[in-house]
Amino acid sequence: MKIYLLTDFGSTYTKVTAVDVDSAKIVAFAKSFTTIETDVNMGFDAAKREIAAQLGHSDFEMSLSASSAAGGLKMISSGLVPDLTAKASRLAAASAGAKVVKTYAYELTDAESEEITAIAPDIMLLSGGIDGGNKRVLLHNAEVIASVPASFSVIIAGNRSAAAEAAKILQAGGKNTVICANVMPQFGKLNILPAKAAIRDLFIENIITAKGLDDVQKIMDMEIIPTPLAVFEACELLGRGNSSEEGLGELMAYDLGGATTDVYSMADGNPKIPNAFINGITEPFAKRTVEGDVGMRYSLTALHDLILESGADTFYQAYGTNETEVTNWLEICEKDPSALPFGEYEKYSHVDSAFAAEAIRISAIRHAGFNEKVYTPAGEMNSQSGKDLTQVRYVIGSGGAVINAANPRAIMANAAYTPRDGNALKPLNPKILLDEQNCLAAMGLLSRFAPEAAIRIMKDSFKEVQ
Repeated sequence: MKIYLLTDFGSTYTKVTAVDVDSAKIVAFAKSFTTIETDVNMGFDAAKREIAAQLGHSDFEMSLSASSAAGGLKMISSGLVPDLTAKASRLAAASAGAKVVKTYAYELTDAESEEITAIAPDIMLLSGGIDGGNKRVLLHNAEVIASVPASFSVIIAGNRSAAAEAAKILQAGGKNTVICANVMPQFGKLNILPAKAAIRDLFIENIITAKGLDDVQKIMDMEIIPTPLAVFEACELLGRGNSSEEGLGELMAYDLGGATTDVYSMADGNPKIPNAFINGITEPFAKRTVEGDVGMRYSLTALHDLILESGADTFYQAYGTNETEVTNWLEICEKDPSALPFGEYEKYSHVDSAFAAEAIRISAIRHAGFNEKVYTPAGEMNSQSGKDLTQVRYVIGSGGAVINAANPRAIMANAAYTPRDGNALKPLNPKILLDEQNCLAAMGLLSRFAPEAAIRIMKDSFKEVQ
């Protein structure tokens, strides 16, 4: 047996998966609370001891890990036009596994400079202008960022004619800078891979901020990568397949967490209806978005605010709950983010599931594109912004609030289109799969060394829920 040990250091749990690569099977799994306040090795060691007990040994061919234990990589991005370079910048940051807190467009203002200071990001992705195009906005924004009294790195991925000058401005302000290729070198054409690689490299430098991860890194056979990047790579592999193993085709995946909801789509996103054209940039086949105000614990109050904005009565009626139950559960979760809807709190399980369902619905609408009717000299046409995901075949649900729910299908059904969603281009009739073993991140790690085994394990592990 060739056993790989795959570890995901999460903000709440450290999850360890042992895989037999030769037989393409998960042979052991354990999790322990992430001991981030003391030393992550304490929780890691506890989970490894359980793995050793299940296997009867602790010999591993390879050890790999991903982490979001330090809260993930907090990023802001900026570009010239909201629907073009600013959007390209955000796509690059999200695809690298970062938590994109804010995206700016046009020239940064004094108020936005103060906001950046308050956010205190780990990295800023500075873009703007096609190659040979507008230089003024990129250089103005470099000057504003250089004056921000905070320590963070800046990746310059804008107009190459202004990149070197922008770097000098930022370095004079004490900022560490990296220049890479423009995220939009030509109008409407994306080139996000160089920026994605630069973000990944800076993540490796930042991830050691979690206590003890520097010691973990020493025993790993590969550099620690962001957990969302591992999930991204697992989803892309499962969708596309490779030369040896067929994938599932177009799919979406939802990772519902305590602080965020991450959404992944592996689909071309091209218009599926007649007389339609794409307005803005054509988004990539592999896309990730992260919703920082849609989470099951740390962002539960923000999620509740979104529900109130769209109509609390509609929420209560749709999910069979009421204001008193919702308020009580909110108060419990605010006092103790580790509270689970079991045992003494079992009476709130339907409330927790209602929040989870709405988190899926809101994040799905934000991720998908939308259509609107426009009138042109050629007649009525459909203007599509973003990706058309109506024909996506599979939707995968992951995260404790989904996996441990009494009726996970009722939660994940909100990833599909309903009349309430208006003109959102969500999947019409997808099959719903469940990541019951919470193995997406582990399979992303495995995909770098044994992709065929990773595909087979995911196909075997993800069960359709009726």
